[in-house]
Amino acid sequence: MELKNHTIMITGSAQGLGKTMALHLANQGANIALVDLNADLLTQTANECEDKGIKVTTHTANVAKEADVVEAVKNIIHQHGTIDGLINNAGILRDGMLVKVKNGEIVKKLSLEQWQSVIDVNLTGVFLCGREVAAHMIEHQTSGVIINISSIARSGNIGQTNYAAAKAGVIALTTTWAKELARYSIRCGAIAPGFIATDMTASMKPEALERMTAAIPLQRMGTPQDIAQAAEFIFTNDYFSGRVLEVDGAMRL
Repeated sequence: MELKNHTIMITGSAQGLGKTMALHLANQGANIALVDLNADLLTQTANECEDKGIKVTTHTANVAKEADVVEAVKNIIHQHGTIDGLINNAGILRDGMLVKVKNGEIVKKLSLEQWQSVIDVNLTGVFLCGREVAAHMIEHQTSGVIINISSIARSGNIGQTNYAAAKAGVIALTTTWAKELARYSIRCGAIAPGFIATDMTASMKPEALERMTAAIPLQRMGTPQDIAQAAEFIFTNDYFSGRVLEVDGAMRL
């Protein structure tokens, strides 16, 4: 798929990886539909995208709420005419041990709220956005592309029962959709980032950051731009579908 003059919808795009992907794709001439809960940051990101000379719109929505997703997709189609690509990037963290023990006593358990909130955004949100965009693509015979953002944590990571489960589920959605939607000329791929240098990792203690970096074979954290380049590859390689790009510096959990 050519990116120039095609419309890409990106969730969780007000900041972080989503913003970097939006700016990168805008640089390639794609029109961008930004979706996030933070209206103020959405406006800032939109202004930066507009500087690239492309069309950009903002849509405030909670991807975990069906009505919000349906309305956002409807508005994007109204303003752009179509949706050619989707990046399901929105996600949250609510980390915690399944059972926390101190001095032989159980002091805390992962709460249902911690579990459900992450599943709602990181997995159900992907399902809802993917479903609505796929339906639009089929109805309008659009040879589109859906990209789901997973994580190296999908294989399991201490303290991330909820996050790991959601990101593993995202891979299952990706391979299933690739098989189901191929008949409509719709491709679906996933990206599984490793440890990426973001505002969140920048706030970590220096010693913890050093240990994390030392465990990466390439001896450095990835950058948001590394992930944006992976997204561009999936969009533009018309024979890539149903697979996962692992962008993790050769690290495996």
